[in-house]
Amino acid sequence: MKKSRTLLLAVLLAGTLSAAAEAPLTWGADAQGGAPYVFQDPMEPNRVIGFEVELATLLGQRMGRQARPAFGPWDKLLELLGRGDFDVVINGIEVAGEKGRVVELSHPYFATAEVLTVRKADASAPRTLVGLWGKRVGTLPNSMAARIAEHAGADVRTYEGGQDEIYDDLKLGRLDGVLLDEPVAHYYGDLEPEFESVRSGFGTVQYAIAVRKGDHDLLREVNAALEGLQHDGSLRALYERWGIWSKETAKLFHDTSLAAPLADVEFDRWRAAVGKLPSFYERLTTRYPAMLPMFLEGALLTLLVSVSAMSLAVALGIGLALGRRFGPRALKWFCVAYIEFFRGTPLLVQLTIVYFGLPELGLKLHPFLAGVVALGLNYAAAEAENYRAGLESVPVGQQEASAVLGLSTWQTLRHVVAPQAVRISIPPMTNDFIALLKDSSLVSVVTLTELTKTYGNLANSTRDHLGLGLVVASFYLLLGLPFARLARAAELHFGRHLRRGPA
Repeated sequence: MKKSRTLLLAVLLAGTLSAAAEAPLTWGADAQGGAPYVFQDPMEPNRVIGFEVELATLLGQRMGRQARPAFGPWDKLLELLGRGDFDVVINGIEVAGEKGRVVELSHPYFATAEVLTVRKADASAPRTLVGLWGKRVGTLPNSMAARIAEHAGADVRTYEGGQDEIYDDLKLGRLDGVLLDEPVAHYYGDLEPEFESVRSGFGTVQYAIAVRKGDHDLLREVNAALEGLQHDGSLRALYERWGIWSKETAKLFHDTSLAAPLADVEFDRWRAAVGKLPSFYERLTTRYPAMLPMFLEGALLTLLVSVSAMSLAVALGIGLALGRRFGPRALKWFCVAYIEFFRGTPLLVQLTIVYFGLPELGLKLHPFLAGVVALGLNYAAAEAENYRAGLESVPVGQQEASAVLGLSTWQTLRHVVAPQAVRISIPPMTNDFIALLKDSSLVSVVTLTELTKTYGNLANSTRDHLGLGLVVASFYLLLGLPFARLARAAELHFGRHLRRGPA
């Protein structure tokens, strides 16, 4: 009997250890950033590719864990890591002092130069670090390139939408130059014949994997895996295939070999896919249908978030309106304070507080729930004012007459006031829902890939902002129209007694 129990415990322990070993390695990134890091494959849009996608896979294999991506905005990745949404972040995280204070940084896995891209025909364009003074220079927010340009006295313009937009503005003359890491300059600047890249004199940058502060065991595992990938040549082979092997990385790895680099196969594939956009008809008949599953998934998430948040807003808004209109003085003051606070502060700030602030108080919400709660709380303030306006539109005399007829306050609200108030409140409520449908794009901050985020990811990977913009606008229009028609039908229903009968 004792032997059987020992055998059972051994089996359970082995199963537990096996499950722990097979636990996925969740790594955070921003797919909207673009090539060659993490991006939607222009040839197969439902697939995420990039040298850091392959790096994460190699890392997971070394650690005996399956790498699983999770996405969020690039400038929020470290906050999301600290919140516990990822195990690690692998997405061009630069080795810098301020980052080391909030996360643990692995050994560097890549090093490269900062590259300035300018228009060839622009004789006044800067071509040296000193020449950046006073010039309009585009780059990414919170990046080493941004700090270098600011220190040089440039008029720095940062872009959160993706790398492609920065080079588009350079082409249109809105910028004098773009300062970014060499892989970005290679995949975007080198595609355009009218651009010129200056590849020296602007400093260097190293990338590391970010691990949650204090998680030293995972950090040691990550460093050991990186060392193994470096020593067996896996990292160099990966970088050569993506066309980003650099002298800075060779120096970092103490690699003095003179082996000829492999063919730049991934860059050639990228250039063939996005170097010149197909005709709109060809995109409409071939490329966009291939993207339809992603747009449908994003649209479904947008609809679920919006309907859930509006349901919360309506329920809470009714309570606030009734409390403000009929409640005791203390309740009225509370309702007024709530309404003014949520109407007077930005929705993005409220969402950030709900998602990143509440965990400090021990309340950690799922991304979907956090998005619904933040949107619902915000729009409840607007709904409360809509319903209050509807309640106050009913003449006081009708309520007095109801009291004379012996109706209670509840009966008066239900049978006299509410039917008239609803008719007044429906049009602004419909407008609010359509506005909420569009504001739901903010949930991408909390790692949800809804319709607008899907558009951003695809537009930056295919360099097709106009055509895909029309596609996503059509989706929003199709989502909003049925609700507008439904609201119109409800308005006609509740106002049917006001229509004039036949003469």
